Amino acid sequence: MKYKLKQIAEIINGSTPSTSNSEYWDGDISWITPKDMSLQMKRYISNGGRNITQKGYDSCSTTLVPKDTILLTSRAPIGYISIAQNELCTNQGFKSIICGDKVLPLFMYYWLSTKVDFLKSISNGATFKELSKQALENVEIDLPNSATHS
Repeated sequence: MKYKLKQIAEIINGSTPSTSNSEYWDGDISWITPKDMSLQMKRYISNGGRNITQKGYDSCSTTLVPKDTILLTSRAPIGYISIAQNELCTNQGFKSIICGDKVLPLFMYYWLSTKVDFLKSISNGATFKELSKQALENVEIDLPNSATHS
């Protein structure tokens, strides 16, 4: 059955606390950047090079996403993909995909990994390309029965 991603998943943008405020950094909330993804290139990720504090989290629009959320870099570069091994948040270089009950996270991870060139092709920007939340939400996915929850 064919779905738009927004019908089967919630897509979340990331954000960055002010780097000039030291009270926002070196806390216990995992915070991931595209650079972290480029350094590890594994299926699962649990933490990055820096953590933020609760004050830093509250200061910006980043969102703590649950375990098994798909992390997709949406700029600089587009197309690094991992699965959150635990609750964490990301900077603005991501679209995080929280899978609903119609699709398994592992299926979404592998499906997206085959769509990187397409995702780049639907991205916009003059200085550098960025995949918008709206463009990603409207991507169509054809789900076989084996990709869904029982």
